[in-house]
Amino acid sequence: MANLDTNIILSRLKQSAFRSKFTLREKEIAYLNQQGMDKIMSHAKDFIAQRLAPALPKNDGKQTPWKGHPVFIAQHATATCCRGCLEKWHKIIQKQPLDTKQQLYILTIIHEWIKQDLKKHRSNPNH
Repeated sequence: MANLDTNIILSRLKQSAFRSKFTLREKEIAYLNQQGMDKIMSHAKDFIAQRLAPALPKNDGKQTPWKGHPVFIAQHATATCCRGCLEKWHKIIQKQPLDTKQQLYILTIIHEWIKQDLKKHRSNPNH
């Protein structure tokens, strides 16, 4: 179960016309089903550590691809794709390395969004 903060931020993100348009496609769902959620979240942990956690990430603002992995889609949907979005939506200050607690928070947001999106697909297969 997501904590209250997670539910609040995901509700706010759903109100954004831009953020709410993201959803997993068949290809990403198939990959997720093939790999399993634990493996996908392991990838997410690595992506966050490598692409977001540094104080000045390489190519910040462009480091998260728009497709090709369920985590990438989730990052754009949850505004955890770059340090600018992290600051705007999650109040995580730029130009400072992400600590373990912040990285875990981002993982939790991504995980909860993926679970909610999968549930949406299961209840409406034509989504």
